[in-house]
Amino acid sequence: MLVITAALLMLPIIIIAASLALPFSDTWRHLLDTVIVDYLGTSALLMLGVGAGTAVLGVGAAWLTTAYQFPGRSALVWALLLPMAMPAYIIAYTYTGLLDFSGPVQSALRDNFGWGYGDYYFPQIRSLGGAIAMLSLVLYPYVYLLARVAFMEQSASMREAARSLGRSPTQVFFRVALPQARPAIVAGVSLALMETLADFGTVDYFGVSAFTTGIFRTWYGMGELTTAAQLSALLMLFILVLIVVERTSRARMRYHQSQRRAQRTQLSGWRSALCCGALVLIVLAGFLVPAMQLLMWAINHWRGAWDDQFLQLVWNSFSLASITAVVCLGLSLLLAYGQRLSPGLIERSAVRLAALGYAVPGMVIAVGVLIPLAWLDNRVDALAREWFDTSTGLLLSGTLLALVFAYAVRFLSVSLQSVESGLSRVKPTLDDAARTLGASAGTTLRRVHLPILRGSLLTALLLVFVDVLKELPATLILRPFNFNTLAVRTYELASDERLTDAALPALAIVIIGLIPVILLIRAIAEGEKQHG
Repeated sequence: MLVITAALLMLPIIIIAASLALPFSDTWRHLLDTVIVDYLGTSALLMLGVGAGTAVLGVGAAWLTTAYQFPGRSALVWALLLPMAMPAYIIAYTYTGLLDFSGPVQSALRDNFGWGYGDYYFPQIRSLGGAIAMLSLVLYPYVYLLARVAFMEQSASMREAARSLGRSPTQVFFRVALPQARPAIVAGVSLALMETLADFGTVDYFGVSAFTTGIFRTWYGMGELTTAAQLSALLMLFILVLIVVERTSRARMRYHQSQRRAQRTQLSGWRSALCCGALVLIVLAGFLVPAMQLLMWAINHWRGAWDDQFLQLVWNSFSLASITAVVCLGLSLLLAYGQRLSPGLIERSAVRLAALGYAVPGMVIAVGVLIPLAWLDNRVDALAREWFDTSTGLLLSGTLLALVFAYAVRFLSVSLQSVESGLSRVKPTLDDAARTLGASAGTTLRRVHLPILRGSLLTALLLVFVDVLKELPATLILRPFNFNTLAVRTYELASDERLTDAALPALAIVIIGLIPVILLIRAIAEGEKQHG
């Protein structure tokens, strides 16, 4: 059962990879002659820019909060995580409203200086550089979290030895602390780059020709599902390289418990103000400014947006996210507990492969789900026409079942990690004791493990719920007709340049997105107490 379930969850990814064996159409040759090089070059530049941006912001914030003591540090430690609650496409919409030609910033410049169109230069927000900035602002916490743990676990003796040899604090950072934390930093940057390649809303809105926009246009604009699948397979090659890099870096990460941790250096005067100001600026740019702008738009336009349609969007989003969270939790329990009962190589490999979906963009998974379901629908329809002289139509494609299946493939890893973490803390002796009392495996799970795992199960449900609520590309492709979610409605309104109308659904997504951030903040607070 475990292996069959894992194989079913791997099916969309296998189908996408197998599409490369199919004949390449004339459309593919046309794309190869016109836009493939552009997709490759733009995606590479996007990865390079976001990699550099997240590394600078994440490592800098991690080092300042770990190595130095200054006023406001304890609040900034958790505030630096807040951008994780802001989906990249929402921050892109918000900054466009702020910085575009008709936005308040440029309008204020023209009013105060008497400038007209063409009299001044202002950076174009809807550009590759703008997309890099938006993605860096919301993805740097991946690097921040891992780098901060690495810096905290470093021994004080090595830094003190470097200082005794006459090295400056800057030299200690670059020659001692940074090389030791390199595996953690590479792992964090790799995770940020996976999210970058998976992004659709930001690059589409900014007109950036990335792989995800190319896949969407090929499928929706040209109706070429096979060619879209082959483009998706190319994107998966990028992802595969990043997975290998991330796993290799993580395998080299070593967090040895040091007897004495490095003490934070007390800052004062202008150094303290500069350090605090730099971190506050990151939080402002990554969360507070766009959140306040969304709030202002929502307050000014809530009467026109708060209607039965909005309430239907909330219900659709919440019900879909709730169903998917429960499905993912059930699958995670099946896989994790099955692996616990049969910890063989085949079972462990099957579970690990089933969890790979999180590293694959939602756009790719949606195409991989659509291909087999469309084939199955056509076969059933053909048989119904042959046997009963009637058409069955689409039974699976374009249904909520297809959407939930795609979500399960994409977000299973989120709940699986939480369930596995909880099960690893349950001693095997409890299983043995239950078995000696005649309890079956199912009874042991229900009466022994589930009560102990209550916290882990709740965390798994919440994390999947929030991820589904924010997911955009898979929902755009697979949603049923006349079925919208908060994410899709936000995208539609923003695409129509109705940014103020998009504020209320966007703000709802951001508020819900704070749930996993709060969980992380609590974990960091507990870590602070332990490390002093």
